[in-house]
Amino acid sequence: MMKENPYAPRYSRRDFAKFVGSGIVVFFTAQGHAQAPKGKMPGFGPPAGESDWNAYLRIGEDGRVTVFSGKVEMGQANTTALAQMAAEELAVSVDSIDMVMGDTALCPWDMGTFGSMSVRVYGAALRSAAAEAREILLELGSERLSLPVTGLKAENGEVAGSGKRVAYGELARGQKIARKAARKPALHTPAEFRVIGQPVERLDGRAKVTGAAKYTGDLRFPGMLYAAVLRPPAHGATLKTIDTSEAEKVPGVRLVREEGLVALLAEDPETARLARSKVKAEYDVPSVDVDHNSIFTYLLEKAPKPQPQERRGDLAEGEKAAVQIFEHAYYNGYGAHAPMEPHTALARMEGDTLTVWLSTQTPFMAQPQIASQLKMAPEKVRVIPPHLGGAFGGKSITNEAHEAARLAVVTGRPVMVAFDRREEFFYDAFRPAAIVKIRSGVDSAGKICLWDYEVYYAGNRSAEQFYDVPHNLMRVYGGWMGMPGTHPFNTGTWRAPGANINVFARESQVDIMAAHLRADPLEFRLQNTSDARMRRVLEEAAKRFGYSPAPAPSRRGIGMACGIDAGSYVAEIAEVAVDGGRIAVRRVTAAQEMGVSVNPKGSVMQMEGCITMGLGYTLTEDIEFEGGKILTTNFHQYRIPRFSMLPKIDAFLVKNDALDPQGGGEPAVVPVGGAIANALFDATGVRAFHMPMTPQRVRAAAENPKTAK
Repeated sequence: MMKENPYAPRYSRRDFAKFVGSGIVVFFTAQGHAQAPKGKMPGFGPPAGESDWNAYLRIGEDGRVTVFSGKVEMGQANTTALAQMAAEELAVSVDSIDMVMGDTALCPWDMGTFGSMSVRVYGAALRSAAAEAREILLELGSERLSLPVTGLKAENGEVAGSGKRVAYGELARGQKIARKAARKPALHTPAEFRVIGQPVERLDGRAKVTGAAKYTGDLRFPGMLYAAVLRPPAHGATLKTIDTSEAEKVPGVRLVREEGLVALLAEDPETARLARSKVKAEYDVPSVDVDHNSIFTYLLEKAPKPQPQERRGDLAEGEKAAVQIFEHAYYNGYGAHAPMEPHTALARMEGDTLTVWLSTQTPFMAQPQIASQLKMAPEKVRVIPPHLGGAFGGKSITNEAHEAARLAVVTGRPVMVAFDRREEFFYDAFRPAAIVKIRSGVDSAGKICLWDYEVYYAGNRSAEQFYDVPHNLMRVYGGWMGMPGTHPFNTGTWRAPGANINVFARESQVDIMAAHLRADPLEFRLQNTSDARMRRVLEEAAKRFGYSPAPAPSRRGIGMACGIDAGSYVAEIAEVAVDGGRIAVRRVTAAQEMGVSVNPKGSVMQMEGCITMGLGYTLTEDIEFEGGKILTTNFHQYRIPRFSMLPKIDAFLVKNDALDPQGGGEPAVVPVGGAIANALFDATGVRAFHMPMTPQRVRAAAENPKTAK
């Protein structure tokens, strides 16, 4: 089960041994980007003096196993998969595992939950620690049963041998054994798996569907106040004049005005917002001559110097070998994360200690930031992430936590700052607008001989070349964060950062070459890649879809795309119908090979979620703005996929137990745009170069294909 601790007593990690009491505790370290070992990533590693372990598990006297992890559950079901991995090596049931996640007072430091790394990086270390714990239990069992360790085995929460048994809880009773894993016992092999690989219901599923799960916005404390903070009309705007006299007349309202912060507080959010609406404020708004229509020209003019990558062969030689050159540019506007749960923070001071309940992917990053702002010692600030209602990379910036913390200190009362939908869109760290330019060529044998790839503001994720191209070069002009001052507002990570446009561009370009040669798109891809994993997912997807070869445009409305992300391979085939420029996706077949799937049911659910979310960035989701003014303010303008939009989704896993678990939270989102764009071309002969592919853009592309973008 997932253990909730919103009201748990406060414990210092250094006092952890006192907290855990008796039992068996195993400390371990998950080395990887998310953990940022000290000295590897300046500014991102754990604070000086922190331990070099970043997770631990405890076996209690009741036989239950508690895993303390700095990772966060935000809807991706990593809690369930991680519990399965621990249960597998400890030879216990998943139901006997409790997961405590992300609490900065209880859990070890962790950089954050992102990049599809919870299972493939942290999970691998957790398995090793659980195996170490199993070995300790066998040694204790040997002493208790007076039997040699070699004659014992761990099963069903017991150590057993020669007709004798002793439960783990009995072995842990009265023990105070805390140790760091020093060696790696043999892990269970795929042939031995009893828990890993089994479809398991989500541990938090019942709580979420019954409403029992608590999100930050659900929490209530005596004396609590809700804050409505005055917001500027545009990014970069500065307050010129303000009149709060009418707002202060609203009964029950308290005004807090400090440097850079004007907040109206009340015992209910409606009153606080009513008071905010009565504030008269004038701003100086900077003039920035760029909007959602001119942004691509603007960005190209400000592009930084390129970083060459994946250089192979010589582009000039590739051009000589080509019988046909293809040159196109691809575009993607800004995208919002649009989580169901807006950013919310609740802060409460008790004595000299501040507790912040916060909807965040990065509690251990938020903790020192809040402490620094308040000039408090970091250990005096505790951050607790309750259940998160979606994040998708957008919950690492935590301005609302800083505001709630300041207001809690000023008022001496618990204060909640919860963004409304307009605030959520305004302060989002958007997926950046990006451009990809590709110049490619095919030789007389129909092989890709030239690939000159330039990507602006999306980075190189999933742009790595897996086609067999002898003359290849990728140039990267900035990543998804952008240089300071590049974008008119914040940008950041969005599910598989940058990968969506990279795969959309590459797979569209490949389809263009196949169509020119009158080659079937699947056969052309197979002819040009020797990557065994990619060939396999393509072939499995085609088989499951019932695909029959035909050059595009065949007027069937069938398109495909494939990609690699977080170590997993994915191929998707989409079928669409087009009416008046409006694309209706009828079905999507998706094959994913991700090494060992810890929870196949959870993996397929992640794929289905990826495809659903992919429909949004492909067809409808776009941010409109003028300079720093965000014109898109709510879901009537920002159209995320509705149920009526959803196609029949057939997502399945391609088995590969020879490979450790790879990422599962993001890979299936990356080919969606390319598959639908290629299906559009197959249906109509119209090529779309600009996502989202709105009816207006599709009609414009049909009317004038040479200028379409």
